[in-house]
Parts: sequence; structure tokens; C-alpha cells
Amino acid sequence: MKVVTFNANGIRSAASKGFFEWLSSVDADVVCVQETRAKPDQLKAEQFFPDGYHCWYNSAERPGYAGTAIFSKVEPNDVVIGLGWDPVDDEGRWIQLDFKDVSIVSFYLPSGSAGDEKQVRKEALMARMLPEFDRLSRQQRETIICADWNICHKEIDLKNWRSNRKNSGFLPNEREWLDDLFDNRGWVDVFRRVNPDAEQYTWWSNRGQARAKNVGWRLDYMLTTPGIAQTVVDASIYTDQKLSDHAPLTMTFDWEL
Repeated sequence: MKVVTFNANGIRSAASKGFFEWLSSVDADVVCVQETRAKPDQLKAEQFFPDGYHCWYNSAERPGYAGTAIFSKVEPNDVVIGLGWDPVDDEGRWIQLDFKDVSIVSFYLPSGSAGDEKQVRKEALMARMLPEFDRLSRQQRETIICADWNICHKEIDLKNWRSNRKNSGFLPNEREWLDDLFDNRGWVDVFRRVNPDAEQYTWWSNRGQARAKNVGWRLDYMLTTPGIAQTVVDASIYTDQKLSDHAPLTMTFDWEL
């Protein structure tokens, strides 16, 4: 089973940069997209519903903002759009597909880099998400959460970690939140199961030739429950094309939907 997660920074923008052409060459089973930034009436073109996939979009009420999507080759047993509360629902931050023995989620955690008010809002959502993650970890099937977490976990996960210790995305309490998910709540950062190397980034600033110099951040993770974590066999970050300010992360599991 091949799973892709990708922050598109606008699905229409990513489409114009070749995202769907790239996707057709990957042969992924499930594709999770964050930050689609499009209303349903802006997603009517055939390219937004790639051949061979069942497709779901969850658009934010605010135009040009947030939103998630999932494309799946296999039709799931159930589709969950949202969590029943805002701002997750009104900003389109959650889609969950339930298959026979695994759930796969596309989730988009807000950024707090635009100021103190945004950071407070981000941290409030982080706290409220913990019971949701606990609920998923207790269910009878395995779970994969594909997300732009807008947090780097370890120093290895961003180039300039020393100068970013007081910045949103690498604050001590944000990193401790991920520690809690990994150490106390059983979630696994499966990318690090198969790739322990430094300079493995999925986002780069548009300033100062950051991408060309690989001065990046690893913000896009797949977190999984322990059982399916044992089956991960490969991980790759696609950087040959600039499809967004993020790069797609593809992970392969020894698992069948």
C-alpha cells in the first residue's frame, strides 16, 4: 500500500505546476492533500478527480483558505468529513476514510507563525485534538494520520534549529506535544522508522533561495498506530519539481486495503 501526503498550498496552483501529472506516475493507493484552498464550485474540472480514484474534498467556509482532500483507489467502508466541531469543520481540516482494518486521515493543523493570536489558536486546537487521537488509537483498526503538522519534532528536522527555538513550529511546548503523542499515546513517526538521515525536509521558505540551498523544515508527517508502523518499508520525499512550497511525502506499507 502506497500512501502520499502533500500540502498543496492551493490545489489549483499545484495542478498548474504538474501535481496531477506527477500523481499519475506514482501509482499511489491513497493520496492525502492539505491546504486545498478552494470552494466546491472551483473544483469541477476533471483534473481534480483523477482517473481511478474515489475523491473527497472538505472545503473551508472562508474562500481561499485551508481545506483537505483524499483520493483513494479502493472505496472505503465509511467516510468521515470533519469532527463535529469548529474550527476543524468550518475550516475543512479533517477527512477520514475507514477501510476494513485501517483508517486513513488527511488533517491540517493551523500555523501559528502569523502572530501571537494565531499561535494561541493553534495551541488550543492541539489540546482539543488529543482526545480525538486517543479515540482513533483505541479503535479496532489501525490508523494513519497524514498531515501538515506545522511542527518540527527534533533538531534534525529543520536546518536552522538554533535560531528557530523561539519561533512557531519549533517551540518547546509544540515539540513536547509531539513527544506526548509518541511517548505516551502510542503514535509512531513512521518516516523515521526507515529514514534516520538529516536534511530530510518537506517545506522551504520562499525567501533567500531556501529550497535551492535545502534550508528546510520537516513539517509533513505520517503518524500511525503501532501495528501498521511495523509494516512500513519505504519513504521518499519528491523534490524534482516544485509543486508547492511543500514536497509530497510517499510511504509504502506491507499492507493491503
